[in-house]
Amino acid sequence: MLGPVILAASRSDRMRRLISAAPVTKQVVDRFIPGEDVDDIVPVVRDLAGNGLELTMDVVGEDITSPAQAAAARDAYLELVDRLKPLELGTRAEMSVKLSMFGQALEGGHELALSNVRPVVEAAAEIGTTVTLDAEDHTTLDSMFAIHEELRKDFPQTGCVIQAYLFRTEADARRLAESGSRVRLVKGAYKEPASVAYQDKHEIDRAYVRILRTLMDGKGYPMIGSHDPRLIAIGQELAHQAGRKLDEYEFQMLYGIRTDEHLRLAAEGHRMRVYTAYGTDWYGYFMRRLAEKPANLRFFARSMLTKG
Repeated sequence: MLGPVILAASRSDRMRRLISAAPVTKQVVDRFIPGEDVDDIVPVVRDLAGNGLELTMDVVGEDITSPAQAAAARDAYLELVDRLKPLELGTRAEMSVKLSMFGQALEGGHELALSNVRPVVEAAAEIGTTVTLDAEDHTTLDSMFAIHEELRKDFPQTGCVIQAYLFRTEADARRLAESGSRVRLVKGAYKEPASVAYQDKHEIDRAYVRILRTLMDGKGYPMIGSHDPRLIAIGQELAHQAGRKLDEYEFQMLYGIRTDEHLRLAAEGHRMRVYTAYGTDWYGYFMRRLAEKPANLRFFARSMLTKG
């Protein structure tokens, strides 16, 4: 299994330098990350929205080592909100944030992350949109859920992400479904130990379906984060069984992966949101995309061999 090896490499400074220096890397990264700054990304937003798609925007970056860097991350999101405002897309263009980028791992990180993310959530609400808190490795989740609960007191539309491969997630899903939250369900893209997470793909898939059924039967707004055709079909069937209308759930997929499927679902009337990342600190995000699916790794390897 190459996935765990790639995830380990995502934390390696040596591998970061090696891959970043490869001449072909930028060409491949551009498949998943369509820009380095907000000026690059605004035309992408217009193009996707013009094709009937919705977006969640992620300013990439995770390895924050100082409060000043965390504040800079906050300001990058505030700039994004400012640039989205004249587009008047409302919830068709929301934001996704990783609390590690807002200082969660620093001393006093829980309060620091909350103080940095709150202005972003407030600014998003002012332009008629919202924020989803991304899930990271299992050690960060209690803090993430606590921040999510705190933000929802004033901004109940704030979303969060849960990961099917973690044993705890079925209980988290039941709690969140009853609270009426917006919840994105993904399989999971971090290297987690067998003590806290399923390791077998089939077990993860089965957990995904159980959790998705809980969300569909609940009071919240499920967001199906998957490129797997079988899980997409199951999601449609579970929504039908739960009596949900097309605007009472949505699909989410990554920019650059299964683009034709994005358009197909949107054309059928589904809400289809594209997770669109941008920024210069792309390495960790990029490596997890390679780890998630063998086809992504083959695409990268083939490009390295033919264009390197």
